[in-house]
Amino acid sequence: MRRRSATARVLHGWEQGFAGAPSRVMTVMEAGYRGVLEAREQLYRWGVLRSQALKPVVVSIGNLTVGGTGKTPATELAALTLSGLGRRPAIVSRGYRRQSRGVQVVADTASIRLDPQEAGDEPFLLARRLPGVPVVVGSNRHEAARVAVQRFGVDAVVLDDGFQHRTLRKDLEIVMVRTAAPWGNGRLLPGGPLREPLSALGRADLIVATGVDGIDEAWAVRDTAARWAPDVPVLAAAYVPAECWRAERMEAVALESMAGRPLLAFAGIAVPSAFERTLRSLGARLLEMTPFDDHHWYSRADLARLSDRAVALGAEGLVTTEKDWVRLRTLPLPARPLYVLSIRLDLVAGMAAWQAAFERVCRKA
Repeated sequence: MRRRSATARVLHGWEQGFAGAPSRVMTVMEAGYRGVLEAREQLYRWGVLRSQALKPVVVSIGNLTVGGTGKTPATELAALTLSGLGRRPAIVSRGYRRQSRGVQVVADTASIRLDPQEAGDEPFLLARRLPGVPVVVGSNRHEAARVAVQRFGVDAVVLDDGFQHRTLRKDLEIVMVRTAAPWGNGRLLPGGPLREPLSALGRADLIVATGVDGIDEAWAVRDTAARWAPDVPVLAAAYVPAECWRAERMEAVALESMAGRPLLAFAGIAVPSAFERTLRSLGARLLEMTPFDDHHWYSRADLARLSDRAVALGAEGLVTTEKDWVRLRTLPLPARPLYVLSIRLDLVAGMAAWQAAFERVCRKA
């Protein structure tokens, strides 16, 4: 069975720290990365580099660390919030690991135009979850947003993973943070998971701690925000099951029916343990959880091995995430049922602050 190896070792180092020679190498590389960040920041302060403005409202969903913090479901929630305020939003994303180049339209107002390989798994997933909302991918966020405005007449843009991308001026910066070990070992890449120093939190308008049942669980995030961004509201959000279906039939399955099912779970996402917790919250009886690398594109051999393992364990079926289903949907499915679970982000603390922030920027534009 394919499992994390080198990736797992790096992630462990980001959480617990590196030792010996790897630590010394990482320290040197981290110093170089810090220098690049500081030079870029100075160029923006001097006005050598500038963020370009667009007429529509621009909302950025991003994070400070590498790995899963709930950006994709937060991007969906942001688009729905803007629609609820009477705006016509588009989503702009880099399209991580996509096979296409340049600026591409993943979905227009009528249909999805690219497959997951060309679009990237997350833009394709957002296009599927938000019918009628244009989705555009491009490494240059300003250029991709300009295409969305010119082609579809949108009056709001949601940037997926936009915190570090400053080519486009933003009206609302939302930083997503996982609640468990939010900053890992506290070091910058590649010595740790931080994409920027913690002081960058001062650029945020909202900080959302994910994977919690209440704000009290987000104490580590709140303590850090109190130091670096004392005036920025800290919200809390939980991952909530939204729907489930059998992949081979595309047939809806009641969430309650997952209780007691003996299942083999697998996921190629940044934090597989979050998916495992969600399944257990439904009462599913997990016989095994098989992790793959984040954004893993599945092969026939992968599914054959998973199917064989499910038989060996006596599992009734297999279960995976909606994001993983996007990356395996064209392959022959296992003989036993494959269940797909989708989730949404539920703000359990701070909904009023979220709504007020969106209302404020919509009034400005």
